[in-house]
Amino acid sequence: MPRLLIADDHPLFRAALRQAASEHLDACSVLEASDLPGVMDALSADPELDLVLLDLHMPGSQGLSGLAALRGQYPAVAVLVVSAHDEPQVVRRVLDHGAAGFIPKRADPAQISAAVAAVLECGSWLPPELARSVAALPSHPADTDLAARLARLTEQQYRVLNLLAEGLLNKQIADRLNIQERTVKAHATAIFEKLGVRNRTQAGVLLRSLDLSEPATLPSA
Repeated sequence: MPRLLIADDHPLFRAALRQAASEHLDACSVLEASDLPGVMDALSADPELDLVLLDLHMPGSQGLSGLAALRGQYPAVAVLVVSAHDEPQVVRRVLDHGAAGFIPKRADPAQISAAVAAVLECGSWLPPELARSVAALPSHPADTDLAARLARLTEQQYRVLNLLAEGLLNKQIADRLNIQERTVKAHATAIFEKLGVRNRTQAGVLLRSLDLSEPATLPSA
């Protein structure tokens, strides 16, 4: 029985995704999460989930950072990104960070079902109206390189990295994660080495390169 995790902070959209996925599959187990910590908790409890349908914008993840975290910590779990960000350049970046496919939020149930079916069969999926434009774009070396570097971090190191990027001091990070300050320092040293940066400022800049504007705030065409 396929096991799916739907990650989106809008309950009605989660319900629509659940219905579309369930209509294609004879039987499936579907979990839901409304933020990135919930996604990571679900994967920690069941790291052999078959597929995550991931929104790019929800609490704990603004842009590609959630995708990067999932692919780095659980590379065996397929990820289908679901987003209102359907510009070819963004979709290209999504693929470069390891997603198996992309579903626009305007997709109809038939497209959602087709995407889920394709990825569960170890394939990939893009909407036909986007596939040609995305294929014409080259992979972005900075994204593929960053994805590889982030994949080297442990789950705890990724948490520390996010808090470093928020500007928290080592003591504040230790309090937030309920660990000792010297452990934070050890994690920070390992993070800098794995990412190829010298300090927390450079690490923060690297992580913020994954940010995307909220779809609602994007300028009109």
